Amino acid sequence: MNTKRNKIIKVVTGIFLVVTLVVFIKFFTSNTHFETDEVYVQIPTGSTYQDVDKILAPLLKNRNDFEIMATLRSYPDRVKPGRFLLQRGMSAFQLVGAMRRNVPVKLAFNNQERLENLCERISSQIEPDTTKLLATFRDSIFLQKNGFTKDNVFAMFLPNTYEFYWNVSAEKFRDKMLEEYNRFWSKERIARATQLNLTPVQVITLASIVHKETVKKSERPIVAGVYLNRLNKGMKLQADPTVIYALKLRDNNFDQIIKRVLYNDLFINSPYNTYQKEGLPPGPIAMPDVDAIDAVLNPKKHDYLYFCASVERFGYHEFAATIEQHNLNAKKYADWLNTQGTKR
Repeated sequence: MNTKRNKIIKVVTGIFLVVTLVVFIKFFTSNTHFETDEVYVQIPTGSTYQDVDKILAPLLKNRNDFEIMATLRSYPDRVKPGRFLLQRGMSAFQLVGAMRRNVPVKLAFNNQERLENLCERISSQIEPDTTKLLATFRDSIFLQKNGFTKDNVFAMFLPNTYEFYWNVSAEKFRDKMLEEYNRFWSKERIARATQLNLTPVQVITLASIVHKETVKKSERPIVAGVYLNRLNKGMKLQADPTVIYALKLRDNNFDQIIKRVLYNDLFINSPYNTYQKEGLPPGPIAMPDVDAIDAVLNPKKHDYLYFCASVERFGYHEFAATIEQHNLNAKKYADWLNTQGTKR
């Protein structure tokens, strides 16, 4: 009797071990089918389990094993949108767990020239598309409530790296950018802007011109001082970068490279042409970095009213307090451009 019982126990134990081994092999060993160490998958908002199945299919060694484990862990009824990290060698059990952990995106942007370019850059990193982002940023109620216009709302975006979930809505993204903007404009920065008789948006607009004029951080406070001197004297800014922006806007081509502003360009009819229009343009002509913004808030005090690129210290500028000296500097630069064959 004991012998028969022992045989039954051994058989049952053997079956249990076999079943355990099969279950382990099916659900707790590698079920990935990609060669890279890791893969990010993006599950759009509103996706069903069937949608997820199609997205994951090329990445799985055995879809059936994943489906069984997903069902056992109630995943089909709890699909989450977002960005998920799958690592090579993950089992079906681990894969289901991974599809529940929404991984944030390190979203970065800088050096954008206009809102449209920024939206394209952002939409490549999160779920909302360019059209949705543009519509959200230009929403009339939002603009009026926060003191922006369609032309200057671009000033709200400060170049940096931010953390967002991939499936963040356009509205939540916009509101976060507004929060960062308001945080940036501390009491100290607002006080400095007020002393200059400028609003935060005007500071950023002027900073965008300074940013385009020079990449040299040491020069930016000097350039900012030139433009502030002009504004205080009621002179036109006559900033070449604003003319270049106007030309690109007219041609609807912000990919073109314009190295030289021609005489006829100075007469282009555009609110951004500061050779023709007094004061600041309607909004930023680029996304200035924080260094350029702080250069405007902390300008160098001097008597300069003019400057042009230097032919002796490339990348720097020659500054002048009189038009006579500036004309000499400008002729020297124009002659150098001609020797280089730079026509545009």
